[in-house]
Amino acid sequence: MTIQEAQDKVDQYIKEIGVRYFSELTNLSILMEEVGELSRHFSRKFGDQSYKDTENPDDFKKEFGDVLFVLICLANQTGVSLTEVFDSTLEKNSSRDKDRHKNNPKLKSN
Repeated sequence: MTIQEAQDKVDQYIKEIGVRYFSELTNLSILMEEVGELSRHFSRKFGDQSYKDTENPDDFKKEFGDVLFVLICLANQTGVSLTEVFDSTLEKNSSRDKDRHKNNPKLKSN
């Protein structure tokens, strides 16, 4: 699936099942909530915290989907092509950081 196909699929879902998009501010708040849930899983799975007995460690994977869904909603309702902005960001990072990471001693293998 392309990024544009994902944007189209989310738009179709919203129109058929979701009734309408939540406001941009509400969706931004939901995005922050979802990123927080992903962060909570990371602190347990990869950090020093532990999972509660009632929590499933594999649920962290689902949070990526939640974050992506809401991000796509925000892009759709603000008229942003995620394909275009991703390509632009990749191009910017590629030219700006062309030698930066190669010359970073912190990234050198031991």
